[in-house]
Amino acid sequence: MSQQDLLSSVVGALDECGCAYMLTGSFASSMQGEPRLSHDIDLIVDLTTQHVSHLLKRFPPPSFHLDEQSIRHALAERTMFTLLEVQEGDKIDFWMLTDEPFDTARFSRRQCEDVLGMKLYVSSPEDTILAKLRWAKLSGGSERQSHDALRVYEVQFGTLDLGYVREWVRTMALEEEWARLVRSARPD
Repeated sequence: MSQQDLLSSVVGALDECGCAYMLTGSFASSMQGEPRLSHDIDLIVDLTTQHVSHLLKRFPPPSFHLDEQSIRHALAERTMFTLLEVQEGDKIDFWMLTDEPFDTARFSRRQCEDVLGMKLYVSSPEDTILAKLRWAKLSGGSERQSHDALRVYEVQFGTLDLGYVREWVRTMALEEEWARLVRSARPD
């Protein structure tokens, strides 16, 4: 199963059971900035216990590895769980929507876009930049995360709500990461 087919299957399953989601991470930054290969897809999901059995039925072994205990732990702790497509090794990381202010704000701003012939809910470019800067800071300065944020900024520059970005930069104490990004930028 291709990565695109896996994403399509997962989005179909989430739509069927009424679970709201948002594509984020490297897949989103590749669409909004500079394409790069990634074997995982990150989704933020507003998953409830009612959705668990539907997902388990849609992605059974041996073609998939999806652990019910991991899902239930992620639900209880508001963390993440992984769906692995066994043959190709592609995976989808499901990050639980939290009540953290940035999480709720970016989820409310998600955009429905046409991606690879599918209608998907995707993180806004501003929120993709902010999330990448936050991951860069949390990981001790990841160049990959910083570069992803930079390329989204450069490609999307003329359409970005910079006031929104600056507000969250202050709120999340990302001033150093933001300043470095702006200094490095060459908007397209």
